[in-house]
Amino acid sequence: MKATLKQLFSYLRHYRILLIIAIILASCSAIFAVITPDFLSEITTEIQIGLMGEMNTDAVLRLTFIAGLLVLGSMIFGFVQNFMMATISQRTSQRLRSEINAKIDAMPLAYFDRTTYGETLSRVTNDVDTLATALNSSIGPLISSSIMIIGTLFMMFYTNWIMAIAGLSATILGFTLTMTIMKKSQPFFLSQQKELGALNGHIEEVFSGQTVVKAYNNEAGVREYFHAKNTELYNSGWKAQFLSGLMMPIMGFISNFGYVVVCITGAVLVLNGSIEIGVIVAFMLYVRLFMNPLGTIAQAFGALQPATAAGERIFTLLNEEELANETQKTAHLDTVQGDVTFTNVNFSYTPERTIINDFSAHVHAGQKVAIVGPTGAGKTTLVNLLMRFYELNGGSIAIDGVPIADLTRENVHGLFGMVLQDTWVFEGTVRENLVYATPNVSDEQLKAVCKEVGLYHFIKTLPHGFDTVLDEKTALSSGQKQLITIARAMIENAPLLILDEATSSIDTRTEKIIQNAIDSLTTGRTSFVIAHRLSTIKNADLIFVMKDGDIIETGNHDELIAAKGFYCDLYNSQFDQAD
Repeated sequence: MKATLKQLFSYLRHYRILLIIAIILASCSAIFAVITPDFLSEITTEIQIGLMGEMNTDAVLRLTFIAGLLVLGSMIFGFVQNFMMATISQRTSQRLRSEINAKIDAMPLAYFDRTTYGETLSRVTNDVDTLATALNSSIGPLISSSIMIIGTLFMMFYTNWIMAIAGLSATILGFTLTMTIMKKSQPFFLSQQKELGALNGHIEEVFSGQTVVKAYNNEAGVREYFHAKNTELYNSGWKAQFLSGLMMPIMGFISNFGYVVVCITGAVLVLNGSIEIGVIVAFMLYVRLFMNPLGTIAQAFGALQPATAAGERIFTLLNEEELANETQKTAHLDTVQGDVTFTNVNFSYTPERTIINDFSAHVHAGQKVAIVGPTGAGKTTLVNLLMRFYELNGGSIAIDGVPIADLTRENVHGLFGMVLQDTWVFEGTVRENLVYATPNVSDEQLKAVCKEVGLYHFIKTLPHGFDTVLDEKTALSSGQKQLITIARAMIENAPLLILDEATSSIDTRTEKIIQNAIDSLTTGRTSFVIAHRLSTIKNADLIFVMKDGDIIETGNHDELIAAKGFYCDLYNSQFDQAD
């Protein structure tokens, strides 16, 4: 908790000027509030004297006017201080969201391989919201309440040290109990945030896989798992909230107990002639001014507990290892011929299992290269390494003789157009989905590309054509989504191209149209095509046949069929399965 709070307060230093002003305003508000009872004591004394003789009306009115100004000033200063603290807390949460967003962009894909999307989303949304709410409801009250307590203590001892000790004796017990409860409940708040992230991850996975859940009639199993996770969240949340909720009742009891102690002690001192009755009135207000901030502090610490648990998860994300900084790299490729050389490439996701074993190959500029092989042979891994989504364990990959390790990732990514098997269509217009990050695309270019991939007829049927918003209300088939992603790659017009099962969700007739479009797209540029349907890569200039991370055969389709090796068996097996 201390480490998390220390890191959290380091963010508040960015707004230290506002924070200093807020502290000054809180101090003024507290000072005005704590000296008000002294004037009320004098008013009570004047009234007591007046009841026994002549009433000094002018003195009473003057003291009442000053007390009213002090109350009004305290309220105004408190209002402005709360406004500034709300600004600080919201700017801090805004900064955290921005840093998390930048952090996600800077993290390697390996992080997302081991972390569910729901867990990451929970940290960006739930944890940041929890932290922002706690900052808004705790930092300001903690500052003002701390100053109020210090000022009240000073005035209590200044007025009468005996009654001050009597009032404080009641509060020590309450403060001790509060700190004990806070220490006991903190682990449950941390567990609550973790369980919430796990539950969000499960929900995200189930919602995205509803078709599989229903196809396998596993609704009961999903409900059972959800119930188990939900119960774990309930148990940790209930314990955390119950223990935290004990703070205010305890502080309320201690506050009332403090009133009783002050009244009894004051009555004894009045009977002894040591103090006047106005001092009791002042101390009853002092007890309230002292106990209320203690209650506020207890409540603020209660709000800080889930905040520190959320903050720990946020800072764990922000402290994750990032991709290496590449600002020092000077090599850059703008225009490329397209020669690609793999030299003794080795790679493994984990030390226990090697995926690519000493892989070497040379691809000439403009060649269409097909990569085939059984599942797990390393086909997708190979293109991921080509794109520098992962770093090599050994060897090198070079484009036009320049190792991609010497280029920045942004430069490497800009050289490739990529169509993945998993289509990605975001909420936005058709135009925005097609052009994506490609600037200055004209309507004529859009129409030409969409006609080439067979997408234009579908777009014309949409209510607003290219300006139709694609959302959950717009029903797109898997094939239509894949057509959009293929058109997106064609519009980007990058010098190298990667197609990872780009026609897997397209019917046979549309596949022929797409194949012609892909042939046109790949003409004159180096392209890498991953395909399971070997009939789609017959016209490839070069075929890499992979098995267990090694290239075991190379050549074009006719050469590999004539060799009657592993590729020939793969090709013929498709027709055996069809029969």
